[in-house]
Amino acid sequence: MKIAFLSVFYPYRGGIAQFNAALYRALEEKHEVKAFNFSVQYPKALFPGKTQYVTPEDNVDKIPSERVLNSMNPLSYKKTAQKIKEFQPDFLIIGYWMPFMGPSLGYIAKSVGKQCRVVSIVHNAIPHETSVIDKTLLNLFFRRNTHCVALSKAVENDLLLNYSHLATKVLLHPVYEHFGKEVSREEAVNELQLPTENNYLLFFGLIREYKGLDQLLLALEKLDENVHLIIAGEVYGSFEKYQRIIEEKKLSNRVHLYLKYISDEKVKYYFSLASSVVLPYKSGTQSGIIAIAKHFNRHLVVTDVGGLAEFVKNKKEGIVVPENQVDLLAEGIKKSLQTKDMDFENSSYDWFDFTEDLVNFAK
Repeated sequence: MKIAFLSVFYPYRGGIAQFNAALYRALEEKHEVKAFNFSVQYPKALFPGKTQYVTPEDNVDKIPSERVLNSMNPLSYKKTAQKIKEFQPDFLIIGYWMPFMGPSLGYIAKSVGKQCRVVSIVHNAIPHETSVIDKTLLNLFFRRNTHCVALSKAVENDLLLNYSHLATKVLLHPVYEHFGKEVSREEAVNELQLPTENNYLLFFGLIREYKGLDQLLLALEKLDENVHLIIAGEVYGSFEKYQRIIEEKKLSNRVHLYLKYISDEKVKYYFSLASSVVLPYKSGTQSGIIAIAKHFNRHLVVTDVGGLAEFVKNKKEGIVVPENQVDLLAEGIKKSLQTKDMDFENSSYDWFDFTEDLVNFAK
């Protein structure tokens, strides 16, 4: 089949670009695929991180794409739709993740949908951090769609609650495989320059309010002194709130900060050293962090929000705790650290499974 794929790809970086790259590679095994990318993704003033782009030291999959869509320029919407039509695909995949992209991606979905089938992969139907114009932007996208793949049951529920006209299918986030193999504990501690004798918890990824890092820091105070926390990821907003907790609770010697974007080739060191990966989210739908943890066979502790619990099939995979309950989070972490026989083998869902189910849904 000929498949057009519109979303964000190299030279942009981040979780959505990583997801799209893995899916593109799986699709091209059996299909003719063409990626259509952003020429301008966000205006600099609206981007909270250091950079939207990969840097020279990032070893990423350089997916070939046509950079044509400017999210803020309606003239580019029409041009992008025309380029996709000229490719004459059997169907178009649109990767959607936030309301800001609603006008541009929604216009293209409606325009191209007159010629071929359109399936949108929805990472988040409702944003974690809302604004007054979200509803309008969401309508501009979802009311122009007919078929959506949700990456968790929670996402599907959000879709059908607000847009009952949609045909939906749940396809869980596949396990990432491009971060390399697990390294020895010795290699990991040498790379991260940490002591060898501690148990390390890992909080990984973008640091944002809804991810509950404050709850994890308060839980850490209740754990044994030899339990340390690695915080690895770029800060979106201010870190002041978390730094204040670290100082007030006298946790400075137990919290190790790597407040930066972690390049793909460095990810293995953080996960290889972690005894447990903790997602203490206050809200959420699904998470690529879980997909990385499963790749490295690391036990999970997640809060029961959104669709996170859908990815934890049993106690060998992880512990599910209520959100905003520090004592129960601490107890969950204790249980996780005592778990020795992690096993994701029977629940792993790979990119070729995802691809086959996606194509069948499009058909």
